[in-house]
Amino acid sequence: MSENLSTLSPAEARARFRAGLVRPTSGISAGYAQANLIIVPASHAFDLLLFAQRNPKPMPLLGVLDAGQVTSGLLAGGDIRTDVPRYVVYEDGVPVAEPTEITDWWRDDLVTFIVGCSFTFEAALVAGGVPVAHQQQGVNVPMYRTSTRCAPAGNLAGPLVVSMRPVPASQVADAVRITSRYPAVHGAPVHVGSPHELGITDLSRPDFGDPVQIPAGHIPVFWACGVTPQAAVMESRPPLAIGHAPGHMLITDARDSDYLVP
Repeated sequence: MSENLSTLSPAEARARFRAGLVRPTSGISAGYAQANLIIVPASHAFDLLLFAQRNPKPMPLLGVLDAGQVTSGLLAGGDIRTDVPRYVVYEDGVPVAEPTEITDWWRDDLVTFIVGCSFTFEAALVAGGVPVAHQQQGVNVPMYRTSTRCAPAGNLAGPLVVSMRPVPASQVADAVRITSRYPAVHGAPVHVGSPHELGITDLSRPDFGDPVQIPAGHIPVFWACGVTPQAAVMESRPPLAIGHAPGHMLITDARDSDYLVP
């Protein structure tokens, strides 16, 4: 029987990742907020900050670490270089490595952006009776590049990336209502129904993550995704950038409820 990782504290989960556990983080440390990462040199940090300000739906900022800083109150006692299960390193926009820690790439001029993640509201969906297919099927959430363009900022530009969860048709309104109360972690869906309207031609071939089976009577529902800044990095080609491997998030010490609005 597999271990129930939902009961781990964030510090315990980060310690597991630091010790070598590698797996998608959906369902781990239930009740605690998860986050995307995007790390760039200070020379590119203003463009990324402006990109977040202009595109708050896919890039809602939870925190920004100063150049060279490796910890904060969101991961008390942790280390941003080692405490995510897997990272992606980009050089000139090209992914060159997917390490389990980034100490070999670390520089004192690197600025870390901690971005809200939709995994944070999945516990609320489940509590509201809305099934989460990728958890049930034991796979990573599927993510897709869309034909929708983000607002550019300086030298940074790219497409909106979305995550998809199939929802029973009778519960789509519930999913919208529940997730709309979490604007700091992407909030309500950006689209319901036809993937072609987003420029997605084949749901069985996600750009990131894994495909999920869509049961009969379920409708694909799409949320803005924090992999969006990584797609912008791939298009805009800064000399160095580091992100989390899609679905392999930073588990923070903030509670889901910290980002719930009435």
